[in-house]
Amino acid sequence: MKKARLEERVYFGKDGDRLPIIKTYLSEVQDGFVPKTWWPADEVGSNQSARRDHLRKLLTDVEPFGTPKPEALLQRIILISTNPGELVLDSFGGSGTTGAVAHKMGRRWIMVELGEHAHTHIIPRLTKVIDDEDPGGVSETTNWQGGGGFRYFRIAPSLLESDRFGNLIISRRYNAAMLAEAMCKVMGFTYAPSDELYWQHGRSTESDFLYVTTQTLTRDQLAKLSDEVGDHRSLLICCAAFRGKPDAFQNLTVKKIPSAVLAKCEWGHDDYSLNVANLPKAAPPVEPVQTDSAQRLTPKQTRRRAAQPNLFSTDGDGGAE
Repeated sequence: MKKARLEERVYFGKDGDRLPIIKTYLSEVQDGFVPKTWWPADEVGSNQSARRDHLRKLLTDVEPFGTPKPEALLQRIILISTNPGELVLDSFGGSGTTGAVAHKMGRRWIMVELGEHAHTHIIPRLTKVIDDEDPGGVSETTNWQGGGGFRYFRIAPSLLESDRFGNLIISRRYNAAMLAEAMCKVMGFTYAPSDELYWQHGRSTESDFLYVTTQTLTRDQLAKLSDEVGDHRSLLICCAAFRGKPDAFQNLTVKKIPSAVLAKCEWGHDDYSLNVANLPKAAPPVEPVQTDSAQRLTPKQTRRRAAQPNLFSTDGDGGAE
């Protein structure tokens, strides 16, 4: 404002009592136009047009979503706010419009949906987008010709629950294998159970391992584990409880499962607002894989390529990315 006033580019009205307006010259304007605040339906569509003219024709065997957003509306939003290759998040996936448009515009995307729309609308819709079987929406304006792929994950149940006394305990819905895999994910280890070493459920390096048990470990049990691990390896033990000092053995680190989960995860909060200032920087964008309809990456094909089994997929299903 000071610079603009020195350059006599600030206008306060004829009588000097209006809110200031700063003059901007054409040479200072970047390519394109400043977005207007009024977007009429003849420019970006409407719920009715999205439902009648697009989704009814695209998903003929399912009832269209009640209030679908038109693809032209999402195209304008995504165009204003992102560049190709960047990530678009829709926490309420609905009928999948955000993901479909982001995909056609060369953006990466994540959608979250708690209802059955994930199966009835989103997966069939995105499959048609990838197969180049969606001629509607913004397919023509983006010159969309199909390609790419996505992964689908089903969120696992909460790892912790409260007992009748209000104490946090491991959820009864987790069997031993599920618990070991979940703790590997929480603690940053790769799930890699060993047939030979009962105490190896995961590993992070060639010499750092993870052991998960619901037992209460005694000092004698910890001493035995320490001997088996040896001097050249380290073992992180996640257990229900333990007796003795946690730092009594140099090659062992012992943590209680509920405490370890609470320390690593955003769990049990009344407010999950993000501290945006402390978010890590995004990784460099990955070029999307372009395939024809015969080579598209379906959710099943993508899962088969995964190197590690995933706790957060169930029966071959599993948010989309």
